[in-house]
Amino acid sequence: MTRDVAEPCIFCDIVAGKIKTEFIYEDDAVVAFPDIRPIAPLHVLVVPRDHHATLAEVVTTKVGPPLLGRLLKVAGDIGAARASKDGGYRIVINNGAAAGQTVYHLHVHVLSGRHFAWPPG
Repeated sequence: MTRDVAEPCIFCDIVAGKIKTEFIYEDDAVVAFPDIRPIAPLHVLVVPRDHHATLAEVVTTKVGPPLLGRLLKVAGDIGAARASKDGGYRIVINNGAAAGQTVYHLHVHVLSGRHFAWPPG
């Protein structure tokens, strides 16, 4: 997606190195870093380097399937490597304000280290 350059995006700034953070993982398509407001002992965000505002936006594109596969592969690898002792972790993608999305740059949350109720919310 091409976005208006006047429209700020914190994740684009992080990817571009304008905001410093420790990358837990990076490759040519995605980066992963700790969430600045974690809701669990392990809370990592996996973010595509290219800007896509929402999951709904990217699923209908040619880049959607390979990008989503890459995001989930990296999220799963991080969860498996860094999960709490029981090995459990949760992967979440919020799509839109009603689902809790607050940063409009597609991202995956990797959460572990506490009990997560079901259903969520």
